[in-house]
Amino acid sequence: MQTDEKMENRNINRKAGILMPVSSLPSNVGIGTFGKGAYAFVDWLQSAGMRVWQVLPLLPTGYGDSPYQSCASNALNYYFIDFELLEEDGLLERADYAEIVWAEDERRVDYGKQFACKTQVLEKAFSRFDKKNAGWRAFLKKGEYADFALFMTLKHKHNYAPWTDWAEPYKSCEGNVSEEFYKENADELAFWQFTQYICLKQWKALRAYANERDIQIMGDMPIYVSADSVEMWKYRRQLFMIDKDGNPALCAGVPPDAFCDDGQLWGNPVYDWAKLKKDGFAWWKRRIVSAFETQFDIIRIDHFRAFDRFYAIPVGAETAKEGEWMDGPKAALFEGLEKYPIVAEDLGVIDDGVRQLLRDTDYPGMKVFEFAFDGNPDNEYLPSKYNQNCVAYTGTHDNNTLKAFIESMDKAERAAFEKKLEEECLRADVAYVTETIEDECKSIIELLFSSNADTVIVPMHDVSCFGSEARLNAPSTLSSQNWTFRFVETDFGRRKAAWLKQLSEIYGR
Repeated sequence: MQTDEKMENRNINRKAGILMPVSSLPSNVGIGTFGKGAYAFVDWLQSAGMRVWQVLPLLPTGYGDSPYQSCASNALNYYFIDFELLEEDGLLERADYAEIVWAEDERRVDYGKQFACKTQVLEKAFSRFDKKNAGWRAFLKKGEYADFALFMTLKHKHNYAPWTDWAEPYKSCEGNVSEEFYKENADELAFWQFTQYICLKQWKALRAYANERDIQIMGDMPIYVSADSVEMWKYRRQLFMIDKDGNPALCAGVPPDAFCDDGQLWGNPVYDWAKLKKDGFAWWKRRIVSAFETQFDIIRIDHFRAFDRFYAIPVGAETAKEGEWMDGPKAALFEGLEKYPIVAEDLGVIDDGVRQLLRDTDYPGMKVFEFAFDGNPDNEYLPSKYNQNCVAYTGTHDNNTLKAFIESMDKAERAAFEKKLEEECLRADVAYVTETIEDECKSIIELLFSSNADTVIVPMHDVSCFGSEARLNAPSTLSSQNWTFRFVETDFGRRKAAWLKQLSEIYGR
């Protein structure tokens, strides 16, 4: 470990944090919530000297249970509503949900059970809610979630089928629903707005609790929306590249890369940037500003490289190999947003255009330790290569855990990895301990803390040195393992917190 003297010129912006999805928090309802498990985690972060809590998108989950395939770009996931807090508000009784078996495995989210049972309980809470409440009336009048409520009501009427399978005139009206429909479905429309009203109330209180303890919330904003979304249904002609019938002409993805030989075929509609440019990218700017106002202190924008050039694949293509690169809006989209702290997820195919975009915006990019060991001595993901204006990670939500990453190497790969890691530790004056794989993981985390990076984020599964069972997502796969891993209360021990706090103090974070 470095001495205080070695760190006397440390940057005042240095900080460290933990990546912990809300869904992965402990709770008694099968998924993490904005309740006591989240507050306990904030307390643990404070005891560990952490100053950032990074979450995944708070959006409703969609295809494959992914928060990156949501039905709305601005809604919050009502699965995260805490029932005990609703009890305190007098809207629920314990008997309303205590007998529900939310999951067979406390380590896994059962999204099917959430889908089947969550709205039933919330409907009971809504039936007891004071509809004359002034805050509620003002919320409705503002109308920010009216589109989401309409979309969800229509989905319910069509057994949650995608909007392309809805009956006429709903699938082709692009939002021009009759007044008669609004009157007949007024209660359900209000219910779906209620889910957002409660989500925002509970999240606002939790965020304030974290901020009071000098912990910032770093959120995650997917660049794309789902094909089955409010935006595609109602605003496709204003926002997206579509054909003459109003269907997506091109879809998003990435070319072949380290994650997948065939590339990744995401299926999301891609933006028509020429249309968006006409009003100065107003929709996108509203999206960013609203997320800062209602949800986050820092925002990591996913797949940032697509603002320079994006990869577009013909709808119907079998793999992402058939796509082509097209120009994005570049730095023009971010004009006027300079005061907002944004982190660029600049991973994947990075070229001179992306590097220029990062220079133009001055946003910090990401450095992922697990990408550093390809034999290139100048690999930019080696900790010794980090500059200050970056966020350093052991791995992201798409990587395997650090322990599993090391265990997956064959004998020759492991030897080369350990030789290079030892060089990095020697260069940083960090003790490289290899008696156990847990020791090795701890050395790696300390190495990142010692680096030049202004911010270091460590996924909680790496703090705990969990194996592949704790991996959150394997890209381009559909699996009951993806997005489901959860922590239990005993995972947040005092020793882990004390160790992280010691690292933070030594390395000026």
